[in-house]
This record gives sequence, structure tokens and C-alpha cells, in this order.
Amino acid sequence: MVAEHRAVAPLRAFLVVLFGVLVVFQTLSLPGQFAHMAEESPEHAYLRWPLTAVSVFWLLCVQVVIVATWKLLTRVKKDRIFDPASLRWVDAIVWAVAAAWVVLVGVFLYVGFTADDPGMPLLLFLMVVGLAVLGLLMVVMRALLRQATTLRADLEAVI
Repeated sequence: MVAEHRAVAPLRAFLVVLFGVLVVFQTLSLPGQFAHMAEESPEHAYLRWPLTAVSVFWLLCVQVVIVATWKLLTRVKKDRIFDPASLRWVDAIVWAVAAAWVVLVGVFLYVGFTADDPGMPLLLFLMVVGLAVLGLLMVVMRALLRQATTLRADLEAVI
């Protein structure tokens, strides 16, 4: 457990930085980028608000994952990770990934049916598959955590 405890502090520092950068992107960068896109390409101006909303939503999903990871790190540090309460935070990660995936599938379908070039649909398809793999991996990790929690509770009952 010593190695895990040494990794918690740097991971938390990077999570704070990542969260801060995501807030800047949500509030300044993305809305400004899509406003600039609407000015430069008036034929695509109708996409300004949908693209802003979808992008901000995806970043919100990432922020949910960051907060849940922070909470799980707290439980690791206190040696309480194998507790049923930890499953709530893993569930939050699974639901955030699932919500982001559903919206990504919608974007993929929209772009797939309207694109003239196969590059963007292929990139979006890669992202859909990658996010599906991440979500399913989290479901497996949740099952492993649930099993380890049950085994630990059984072991504590024996001792």
C-alpha cells in the first residue's frame, strides 16, 4: 500500500490541474471558438450553440469522472476502498462515460449522414469504440471492486 499512497498526492495534483483547465475550456475557450466559427463560416453558424452545448456536456462528464476519482482516492488513502460506499463513485464514473457515449453516438450519426469526407466519421467511430471500451472496462472494474468488497467483508467476519 505504500506505493499507492505515494501515487495519490501527484495524481490529485494532476486532477486539480486537469479540472481547472476543463473549467477554462468550458467557460472561455469553447464558447469563444464556436462564436468565432460562426463569424468565419456563416453557413455553419447554426451549429454554434449545439456544438457548444455538446462540448460543454462532454467536459462536464470528464469533470464528474475527476470528482469521482478524487473521492475514490480519498477512500484508498483511508484504506476504505473495499467498502460498499465506493461503488457509488464507480457508478458515477460508469454513468458519466455512458452519457458521454450516448451523445457521441448521436454526433457520430449526424456527422456520418451529412459528411462528404469519410475522415471525420471514421475519427468519430474510433472515439465511439474507444469510449465504449472505456465504459465496459469500468463495468468490469466495478464488478471486481464489488467482488473484492464482498471477499473483504467475509474475511473480516471470519477474523
